[in-house]
Amino acid sequence: MRSSRPTVLCLSGHDPTGGAGLQADIESVRALGLHPAGLITALTVQDTVNVHGVFPQRPEDFLLQGRRLVSDLDIAAIKMGLLGSAEIALAARELIALIGPVPVVLDPILAAGGGEDLASQELLEVMLESLVPLATIITPNIPEAYRLTGQSSIEASAAELLRRGAGHILITGTHLEGGDVMNRWYGPHGVSERAWPRLPQTYHGSGCTLSAALAACLAAGLSMAEGIERAETYTYQCLKEAYPLGHGQWCPDRTQVGWDVWPGPKERLYE
Repeated sequence: MRSSRPTVLCLSGHDPTGGAGLQADIESVRALGLHPAGLITALTVQDTVNVHGVFPQRPEDFLLQGRRLVSDLDIAAIKMGLLGSAEIALAARELIALIGPVPVVLDPILAAGGGEDLASQELLEVMLESLVPLATIITPNIPEAYRLTGQSSIEASAAELLRRGAGHILITGTHLEGGDVMNRWYGPHGVSERAWPRLPQTYHGSGCTLSAALAACLAAGLSMAEGIERAETYTYQCLKEAYPLGHGQWCPDRTQVGWDVWPGPKERLYE
C-alpha cells in the first residue's frame, strides 16, 4: 500500500531547541498537509542565541539510512538544509540521483543566526559544483547568496547561481535594514519582487520554515509562482505568531491551520 499523500524528504541538521533544522521542516511540511520523512545530516550544539558545534554524520551511515528510505517511500520532493560537511553534500547528491526527477529545494545554510560559520570552503565548492545544478530552486538570504557565489550584489549572485544550473533563485531580504522586507525571485520569467512588513524580532528557523513549506507546495503539484506565494505567506504568519523561547531568537509558531495544499487548498483561517 502506498501513502495517500506525497512525502517530502528533508535532509537537515538536528536542532536541540526544536526551533530550526529537521524539527522545523517536519512541522512545516505537516502544516501544509504532506508527510515529512527526515534524514539527520548533523547533530549540533546550539541554543536560540548561536550554534556552538556541528557534528556531521558519517557519510556511509547517512547513505545507509537514505537508501533504505528511498527504496521504500515514494519521494515527491527533497528539501536540503544544513549539510555540515562536503562528504554529506556528496552523499546527498547520490540520494538525489537514486530518487530521480523530483523538485529539489536547496536552503544553503552557511552561518547560524548568531554568526557562527557552518560551512567550510570545501563544502561551498561541493554545493556549487554538485548541488546547485540539481536544485529546482535555491533559497538563500542575502549574506548566503553573496558567500556562495563570491558576488557582492543580489542581481549578480542570482545570475551566477542561474548560470551554474539552478532552475530558480529566491533571495530573502531580511538582512537588509529598514523598511519592508523584499524577497526577490529570479528564474526563466526574469525577476519578481514581493514586499512584506518587517516584524520586530529575529526568528530561529525562519529560512527552514520557508524552504520546507516551498518543498511541500512543489510536492503537492503547485506551480513555482503558487508555491512561493503560499510558502512565503505561511512563513510570515508563523513569524507573526512567534514566541520567545530562550535568551535569543524567537521561535516561529508553525502550528497554523488551514494551509493544506494536499489534496487541494482548504479555506485559510489566517490572511
